[in-house]
Amino acid sequence: MTDTRYETLNQLGGDTALPASPEAAILERVANPCDAPYLIRFACPEFTSLCPVTGQPDFAHLVIDYAPKDWIVESKSLKLFLGSFRNHGAFHEACTTMIAQRMVKELDPAWLRIGGYWYPRGGIPIDVFFQTGQPPEGLWVPDQGVAPYRGRG
Repeated sequence: MTDTRYETLNQLGGDTALPASPEAAILERVANPCDAPYLIRFACPEFTSLCPVTGQPDFAHLVIDYAPKDWIVESKSLKLFLGSFRNHGAFHEACTTMIAQRMVKELDPAWLRIGGYWYPRGGIPIDVFFQTGQPPEGLWVPDQGVAPYRGRG
C-alpha cells in the first residue's frame, strides 16, 4: 500500500549533491499533517549568493514564513535549494523574490512571506520583503526577529 501523504522523496535520507543552480534544484513536498491554520518558519542566517556584476559573495539572513494548505516543503530539499544560490549571480531583490515565487509555485500555500535581510555591499544594507497577501484570519504571525542593520550580530 502506498502512503499518499508523501510524494517521492529522493533527497531525504541519502547523500545528495548541492544542485548546480536554483533552477536545477528540486523542492520536494509532503502532505500537510494538520487541518488547522498554522505557521511554518525557516530561518537561514548564513544565506549566500553572488553579485552578478562583481562576482563577489553577498550574504543575507533569510526568514521564510508560510501557512500551508495541502503541502509542506521537505526541509532538506529547501536547504539544498537555498544552498544552490552560492554560485548563482543575481541581485538581492531577484534572489529573495525568486525563492518566494518558487515556494509559492511548488506548495501553493495559504500565505507566504519572506524577509531577506542583506548585509551591506557598498556601505548600504538592502532588505527585501515579499508577501502573497494577507495572512489567514486567526494565524499567529510573530515578528521575524531580525533587527534593523547596526552591524548585525
